[in-house]
Amino acid sequence: MRHDVEMARPDVWLCRHGETEWSSSGRHTSHTDVPLTPDGIAEARRLADALAGVTLDVVLTSPLRRAAETAALVGFPEARRDPALAEWDYGDYEGLTTAEIREQAPGWTVWTHPAPGGETADHIAARADRVIQRLLAEATDRALVFSHAHFLRVLAARWIGQPPAFGAHLLLDTATISVLGWQREDRAIGRWNVGTSKPSQGG
Repeated sequence: MRHDVEMARPDVWLCRHGETEWSSSGRHTSHTDVPLTPDGIAEARRLADALAGVTLDVVLTSPLRRAAETAALVGFPEARRDPALAEWDYGDYEGLTTAEIREQAPGWTVWTHPAPGGETADHIAARADRVIQRLLAEATDRALVFSHAHFLRVLAARWIGQPPAFGAHLLLDTATISVLGWQREDRAIGRWNVGTSKPSQGG
């Protein structure tokens, strides 16, 4: 007799870190390890109420300070650090705003143009796919990850089987919660960009 094993379908909660000086000014921030601003610390602390009492199988964070600090302020100082959750590497465009980049490359966006010395959209998609496979393997009911704007937008796109450029349509503010879930057997986006923070850009 055949016994089909029901695959676990965990929800994946996404949390973008709180505000930094660079995110507030729209500067592209990947490996530069900037801290949270006082407003960013306050944003992170407000998220603790939204996550209070939520049962989690897995909690992961980007190793970068702004994400790990947000995780600790929310109540998860022991979140496991996963380098795959780091922000998109912007290469030579690190620290620049989109307006400044467009002085060199008219019409540039991270979704459509290369970043010299940085990662491509395909690189980010491959990282996101690895994270998704890890979460599906380790979580039964619910996982939580702390990461960055562009990476989380790609992660959501890949969750629903879309190319990384689909992330251009998923705006994501600092200190917000999004939920990736299921519609029966199909992956779906349950909630997106929920929070009380002010809009900002960058990693």
